[in-house]
Amino acid sequence: MHDYNAPLKDMRFALSEIAGIDALSGLPGYEEVSSDLVDAVLEEAGKLANGVIGPLNRPGDQEGASIENGAVKTASGFKEAYHQFVEGGWNSLPFNPDFGGQGLPWTLNVAVAEMWASSNTAFNLCPMLTVGAIEAISSHGTDDLKQLYLPKLISGEWTGTMNLTEPQAGSDVGALRSKAWRDGDHWRVEGQKIFITYGDHDYTDNIIHLVLARTEGAPGGVKGISLFLVPKVLVNPDGSLGEPNDLRPVSLEHKLGIHASPTCVMEFGGNDGAVGYLIGDEFDGMACMFTMMNNARLNVGLAGLGSGERAYQQAVAYAKERVQGRDLSTGEQGVTIINHPDVRRMLLGMKARTEAMRALIYYVASRMDLAKRHSDEDTRKQAKSILDLLIPITKSWCTDLGCDVAYTGVQVHGGMGFIEETGAAQHSRDARIHPIYEGTNGIQANDLMGRKVLRDGGDAAKAFISEMRQALEPLGQSNDADLVSIRGRLEESLNCLEKATDWMVETGPKDISLAATAAVPYLNLFGNTTGGWLLARSAVSADNQRATANGDAAFLETKVKTARFFSDHLMSQAGGLLDAITDGGSAVMMLAEDQF
Repeated sequence: MHDYNAPLKDMRFALSEIAGIDALSGLPGYEEVSSDLVDAVLEEAGKLANGVIGPLNRPGDQEGASIENGAVKTASGFKEAYHQFVEGGWNSLPFNPDFGGQGLPWTLNVAVAEMWASSNTAFNLCPMLTVGAIEAISSHGTDDLKQLYLPKLISGEWTGTMNLTEPQAGSDVGALRSKAWRDGDHWRVEGQKIFITYGDHDYTDNIIHLVLARTEGAPGGVKGISLFLVPKVLVNPDGSLGEPNDLRPVSLEHKLGIHASPTCVMEFGGNDGAVGYLIGDEFDGMACMFTMMNNARLNVGLAGLGSGERAYQQAVAYAKERVQGRDLSTGEQGVTIINHPDVRRMLLGMKARTEAMRALIYYVASRMDLAKRHSDEDTRKQAKSILDLLIPITKSWCTDLGCDVAYTGVQVHGGMGFIEETGAAQHSRDARIHPIYEGTNGIQANDLMGRKVLRDGGDAAKAFISEMRQALEPLGQSNDADLVSIRGRLEESLNCLEKATDWMVETGPKDISLAATAAVPYLNLFGNTTGGWLLARSAVSADNQRATANGDAAFLETKVKTARFFSDHLMSQAGGLLDAITDGGSAVMMLAEDQF
């Protein structure tokens, strides 16, 4: 199995040319963020990912997690690796310095987190869930809860979880039955939750569960849901640990992938009820959860990128080593398979998709920083508008592409890809959860259609399309054949996206079901166009640097050629997707239920 090596050169390029990391250093609170600091952070994170976390990926998949004496035991080496992660300060990177965070940009944190996601998907899920807990408590917790819980969550000394799903309440969260009742200055929580990632583990002395439950007399549906902080071990007022709380892991799920990540069935309140503390106001549970949705969905999209990058690296290494067949051009026998045109097509497809995912995720993270930190209110609003629009695309499009890239990696390996010992199959198995996490990709498409496009009559989408059109001018000024071709594809894709948006805005209010049949192809058209736009920007930047001999010419050439491939093979799908959106809806519902 090929070892992971953090693609620092590609990451630095995306941070500089797409995310504008240098400009972010001028934001309030980020004044100390220099290029030297960024380089140092990336270098050190790469060492931990390459040398410590990455090597655990394969053995962790083989060993998995287990329950012993009512507690979860994680795979060998994971606990020690997590302690190195915490000791290095990696968990605290983007958080509030008032509670022990380092206050660095979310954009830089996303780049670092890419390395955890790529090197070891199962390991990455634990700190990823902790981010959500920190966000919710920071935004909605009382001052006392913040002082008691945030410092140790931010340091990583404790970890966090999200407890939403129940056997009868998956995507329909409003159907949950977990209940809570007052007990003096706190609450008691009772119920069972399923699919709880890192619901129990042996990394830390405490785990802070965020649990959705319904209080006594609450209205039905999502309007009656409240959010509670429920620690595994009760915390004394001085921050020391007290008695174990009334909760336990009932069992671990046996899954397709991410075997080293314990996915728990959790029982709260098997005896007197688990002690919990209200986060936010009663009945505001879903609003509190949605506070962290942008970050959570960005991080799941990032996990899709991680799976793709790891699978791509392994496929390239195998293709350069595997000798098979003859060269079609020269007739030479016994060449490595990277010389075969179809293998090149697969590898360049993997590379182009991975670079487009990275560009989108870094760009979205930079909008998050601008929305949080910029001194100008209009700039903050514009960044927030783009952020909200692109989050469902980032989550869905990147996780679908991550699966596509990992699946292609198996194909590059041929028969050996189907054999577990190569590790290619693991990347494909691990990637498959990401389109399901944090709201399935169908839900993301409906979110884009309903909350992000129809709600404002398409204003935000059309404003963003206009912004993307600005890339056409620098592309048109070039004599480079690749850039000229990219410009034509991008303009066509933008035109199709604009027509599709107009159709969605016109159709949705009259026939929401018909609009919903087009939601997924609409999201995919939006993703392909945005990814192509960002790679086009990369190509222009690379071409400018190449022309002035500023940088590695071969590396810069790959940016132009990769953008050209993406343009020819993904943006070229725009017309077909537009047809599926505007003309394909009636076919979706044409069969009666009993005809399936």
